[in-house]
Amino acid sequence: MRHVAHSILPGLCASILLVSGALAHHGWSWAEGELTELAGTIQEISFAPPHPSLVVDVDGTIWQVDLANPGKTQSAGFVEGAAEPGDQVTVLGNRSRDESEKVIKAVRITIEGRNYDLYPERIEE
Repeated sequence: MRHVAHSILPGLCASILLVSGALAHHGWSWAEGELTELAGTIQEISFAPPHPSLVVDVDGTIWQVDLANPGKTQSAGFVEGAAEPGDQVTVLGNRSRDESEKVIKAVRITIEGRNYDLYPERIEE
């Protein structure tokens, strides 16, 4: 029994660390309060869980753009085929408080003049 506990404990600890790391970027506490706008070229698009995301080249700097959860992103109209790598995108969102991280949580993305409002309640116009 003791051997089993020793083999389970490291896996359990690793799982806890992975979950806490994943939760760190859910919600808004990790992001700045003010909105930032970035414009660049989409390099990659992912609709995979836990949330859709974009990889965007902004003047030679690569940014990760976290979108809303899959249902909310789809409700905003941003679905597979709405954009592709090479498209120009403008991102309005809240960037990471850690300036060394090039991560932004999108509130709105604009592609070819079309707005996809992921969190319309956070947009002040």
